[in-house]
Amino acid sequence: MKTCFLFPGQGAQYSGMGKDLFEASAAVRALFQRASDASHMDLKKLLFEGTAEELQATDKTQPAITLVNLAASAVARENGLEMDGSAGFSLGEYAALSEAGVISVDDLFPIVKLRGSVMEKAARSLDAAGGPAGMAAVLGMPADKVVAAIESAGIEGVFIANRNSPVQVVLSGTSAGLAKAEELLKAQGARRIVRLKVSAPFHCPLLEDARKAFAEGLASFTFSDPRSPVYSNVTAGLITSGAMARELCVKHIVSPVMWVEEQQRLLADGYERFLEVGPGTVLGGLMRALKPDALCAPAGKMEDIAKLRTAAS
Repeated sequence: MKTCFLFPGQGAQYSGMGKDLFEASAAVRALFQRASDASHMDLKKLLFEGTAEELQATDKTQPAITLVNLAASAVARENGLEMDGSAGFSLGEYAALSEAGVISVDDLFPIVKLRGSVMEKAARSLDAAGGPAGMAAVLGMPADKVVAAIESAGIEGVFIANRNSPVQVVLSGTSAGLAKAEELLKAQGARRIVRLKVSAPFHCPLLEDARKAFAEGLASFTFSDPRSPVYSNVTAGLITSGAMARELCVKHIVSPVMWVEEQQRLLADGYERFLEVGPGTVLGGLMRALKPDALCAPAGKMEDIAKLRTAAS
């Protein structure tokens, strides 16, 4: 059965995530130390003792979630679960790139730390008296209708950031722009609008300063050609070289996540089973929203992985 590992992104974090993996696996404990050394952060303390507020800060969330994604992948493999390809949602794409051999573990954590830092700095420059810039999920309304409504109303500072499912999109924007868009879309029939647990307006032109700073910072890191299939949020297609991966990582900061199209490509490429390797269960739900009979399973906790191992035996 052709299996894809799906790695979640920012917003999936919670205090204590990864602790069961840490306690169960010597390989994960070694990975925690390696990641902490590479990022110059005490990631064990952050994950197991950090508050929800600390974990929500972009410069801390990105290394933390990336570590738990890789830890879950390591334990999954220890239990006989193997991938034929990988994809990641937003930040999760970095775990996918590492699993595909594009970015080494020692480079991965400085890269995601840098990414989080430049995004946090850019986001705070957008904060206003009305509140911080951020993101909001719009449920029950297709993307084309959301775009048409915002453009017709002339609302500034709001962009489509994620195309999550046929009836779910995510907006990024300034505090004032999001407030106006939420009021408008509720009036036009959106079933629900949910502010996300993130501290920046990801994947939109508001983060242009972060894109420039990240491009400069990436110059010192090595990107290798993929050893296994790995997919891009920006193009929804395969990443075929290290040079392409580097270019897309820079574009990724200001480009929308084309998740619907990426899922469609995974299905077209013959993937039959999707394991959500990391915190949360959102990605499985999004795949089933696109293909109700899709075989999806969480693989981010020891109990999840144990169930999958038992089912396979």
